[in-house]
Amino acid sequence: MLTSSEVMQAANISRATLNNYIAQGLLPRPLVKSPEPGASTQAHQIGYFPDEVLMRLKRIQQLKKNGYAMAEIARQLELDVSEVSAEALDATPTTSIESAVQPPKGDAKMTSTNHAIPLEFTAQPVATDYSAAAPAAKPSLLRLTVDHIPYPAYMVNYNFEITWYNEQARIELLGEFGHLPADIKNHNALVYLLKGRLGKNITNREELIQFHLRLCKGRLSRNDLMGVLTGQADTQPMQAREPLAKSSANGTLVQLPLTLHSENGDMARYNVHVSYFREGLLLVYLPSQTDSDTLLGLLERRDEVIRNLLKKRLPVLTDVAVLVADLQSSVRICNELPPEEYFELINQIWSTMEPIFRKYYGTHGKHVGDGMVYYFLPQPDCSYTFNALVCAQEIKAAMRRISKEWQLRKNWLNELYLNTGLNEGQEWLGVFHVESKVEFTVLGDTINHAARLSDFARGGAIWATKNLLGKLPEKERQRVQFGIRRQDAEGREMLVGASYSRIAELANLNAPHNGRLSDIAALPVTEIMEIKA
Repeated sequence: MLTSSEVMQAANISRATLNNYIAQGLLPRPLVKSPEPGASTQAHQIGYFPDEVLMRLKRIQQLKKNGYAMAEIARQLELDVSEVSAEALDATPTTSIESAVQPPKGDAKMTSTNHAIPLEFTAQPVATDYSAAAPAAKPSLLRLTVDHIPYPAYMVNYNFEITWYNEQARIELLGEFGHLPADIKNHNALVYLLKGRLGKNITNREELIQFHLRLCKGRLSRNDLMGVLTGQADTQPMQAREPLAKSSANGTLVQLPLTLHSENGDMARYNVHVSYFREGLLLVYLPSQTDSDTLLGLLERRDEVIRNLLKKRLPVLTDVAVLVADLQSSVRICNELPPEEYFELINQIWSTMEPIFRKYYGTHGKHVGDGMVYYFLPQPDCSYTFNALVCAQEIKAAMRRISKEWQLRKNWLNELYLNTGLNEGQEWLGVFHVESKVEFTVLGDTINHAARLSDFARGGAIWATKNLLGKLPEKERQRVQFGIRRQDAEGREMLVGASYSRIAELANLNAPHNGRLSDIAALPVTEIMEIKA
């Protein structure tokens, strides 16, 4: 078995050429496994090719020298295979169909929970000349899927933190690490690229930085990008900058050139196809001069692509602000309205609130019933905790408008309220998926406490934990008016500003309807009154 480096050196080709041959089905995909004993590498896994691959490369080079185009070379190799296959079958007439289609020894379909799944090698009778062995299945002849992208590909969120990658990206670009750490703060793609094989070149390092600045399309400056790398980026008010996904050319898909110096001195030229999704960016590094039609056909199936990527997303430990909002007295309202009107009301609430959550980078989470759960994750240019607070204030105002509309429509006195609880913490973020449905979920006390705060809130109030407000940047904290309503000696209500209280001091925990609040009895909380512009 030969490593990719040994194949490139023996055949005198670049890595880009090797990848191009694999992508076009002229060479089989490597078998990825642990390094063989005595291998001089620190990598946990290496891609190995069968020794016969050198004979096939020699055949390809001979055909190129004879003036054949790549498409003609592929057809010629297939012709060679069919001729040898016919001869082998004629020579062994007793061979059963089942035995004839068994894969050659060493060829295997590899699976992984979070990486791309390499294509199966096409099975053929064993030949003495590797030029007669079958090429791998051609992506151009198949309906390409995320699992089978034959080029380096990975997905990042808008902090450039890796949320998915395939084996080609790990080996060729990202440094051949064993696995990503649990904390997503340690997933920065640019860090891995700069530590990778190509990133060791000084010229390449600057090119990679400039490439990421082009990805930002004005959302981040060079200093901001360096701040993201070091974890010291200054946050700006959310409204000050346009969302990255909206600032991309055509809004969804761009193609950016990237030229890097390979280790053997050749130039590795890529056309990087970047798909912008709400959940992040998918980057596919297509070698230049490679036909992109099949890849573009995949990327155009946006819903399918993002659904498959989210299914493969690894659970990560991340900072997160959680917003839980429930419709007050929903059971009574459901009983008072005809079924079609109740569903109309709930759908109106959801359709009204969804653009607001999207505006503040909220990610929809799993919730039972007609309430809402949204997660606010760290962003490169704004405060995720402040996003959650401003979002809560806007949905409160939107709910007032919906309430007035239904009061006029139904001629009733009911007030419609969304009671909101907010909390912040570091928790595990993952996905649940059943068939085509994918839902984000956070495990831990952060979401449980936010849900209990939503139960505690009444009259459309917004309640937040002391922990969440403590995570606000100083400028944003000064804009938030909050406090606890107290009663003076004469029973009059007064607001004690910039103060907190434990739930046990605000509610009668012995009352039957407050039973669930015992979980947060000692939690310091406050009511959000207003957020100044």
